[in-house]
Amino acid sequence: MIELEDRIAEPEMIGAGLRRLTAPNPSPMTGPGTNTFIVGHGPYLIVDPGVDDESHLQALIDACGGDIAAICLTHRHPDHVGGAAWLAERTGAPVCAWPKAELAHYDRPVHVDRPLIDNEILTVGEMPVIVRHTPGHAADHVAFELPAAGILLAGDALMSDATVVILPPDGHMGAYFDTLARLEQLPIERIAPAHGHILEQPQQTIADVLAHRRRREAQVVAALMPDELRSAEAIADRLYPQLHDRLRTMAALQVQAHLLHLAERGRAIDEGRGWRRTE
Repeated sequence: MIELEDRIAEPEMIGAGLRRLTAPNPSPMTGPGTNTFIVGHGPYLIVDPGVDDESHLQALIDACGGDIAAICLTHRHPDHVGGAAWLAERTGAPVCAWPKAELAHYDRPVHVDRPLIDNEILTVGEMPVIVRHTPGHAADHVAFELPAAGILLAGDALMSDATVVILPPDGHMGAYFDTLARLEQLPIERIAPAHGHILEQPQQTIADVLAHRRRREAQVVAALMPDELRSAEAIADRLYPQLHDRLRTMAALQVQAHLLHLAERGRAIDEGRGWRRTE
């Protein structure tokens, strides 16, 4: 979880051609709120319009002088796309997102005018924006690299002061490991996540997240037995003994994501009534 902070009341310049406005949806899971990014010098690209809050969305329009070329989504979770329809209707800007044939449990329906393509370069005025498909948190998750500014708009692929939630089946631990390895190779100088503050040491941050996930997976393996079945819930209770009851289900789903990743690599087996280790 992220420590709550006062949300930004107006767009804040965080890089050349990049401003941030935090949506008014603070919570233990979203921190100070969902960060919306205004990219370019005019026309502008909006990344993650945030929740359906008219004051927040009108502030985006005002900050752009109404000159919005496109609305891009990192993924379809409600705190990222809730305001997309309102903003598109008011500005006529197309909504762009990774294509998804079927919505997942946590997704919000949204009309998409243009699908995004991995590694394509969007041009906002004279400012290039590279689309990076980054599944793991969600199958349709993308990040946006701004090479001129050395910044990655990471969405929920990385967060400050928090661990990214991976909820199967749309969330996939193996895909997340692959995404982190890919992001580690990008020539970026800073990471701007969708929740929380700027991450100033991107390579170290990504390496730390990878190491944390590997440690957690090793703990899941250690909690399994070759001749005794254990549930994801039982393993979660062992790994998170002090966890509040309202978070136990989510913790069990995190463990489930690790178990599915282990099963894909032949290290765990789901016997239907529980999981066991294969070695």
